Amino acid sequence: MWESCHSEQIALRYDGAVRWLIDGYNVIRRSPELSARERESLEAGRHALCRLLAQPARARGDQFTVVFDGAGGGGSAGMEGVRVIFSSARESADRVLARMAVEGGAVVSNDREVRRAAAQAGAIAITADEFLARLEASSETGAGPGDFRETDEQEDRSGRAKKGNPRRLGKKARAAARALARLRGSG
Repeated sequence: MWESCHSEQIALRYDGAVRWLIDGYNVIRRSPELSARERESLEAGRHALCRLLAQPARARGDQFTVVFDGAGGGGSAGMEGVRVIFSSARESADRVLARMAVEGGAVVSNDREVRRAAAQAGAIAITADEFLARLEASSETGAGPGDFRETDEQEDRSGRAKKGNPRRLGKKARAAARALARLRGSG
């Protein structure tokens, strides 16, 4: 009973604007363009990521929160429709993302622990590679939601026979596809 109610609540969170929680340095280091900017300076890399996210934030009305590891007392800033949070010295960006995921949203990171914590909190976990590929496709061709494919980590490895349509993605993968599809119209 709780499982079905919980799934319905997750689905309801993504009918409107998506709340994107971005693992900042993780995403920057997965993109050749962004990592080239980061080599100039950390600030240049952060600014380039925020500029990349600003267009879909304006076009779709989605909320983008980028979390970076910070020093000292932490803090936050905002630019171009993107909220930026710096973790404190006592708490890593990964822990901030996990804490924020409890409120729902789509967490973007290639860090397996971050994605696991996000899924346990009820948020959608999306890899940085999937996210960047969708952003790139939306700016170039306007790729559709059918371009999303289930990854190896999302496959059922229990050895049990699965019920239902074998060609249909699972609930979590469909939720991730819906979130990524919102980026389509922003290019």
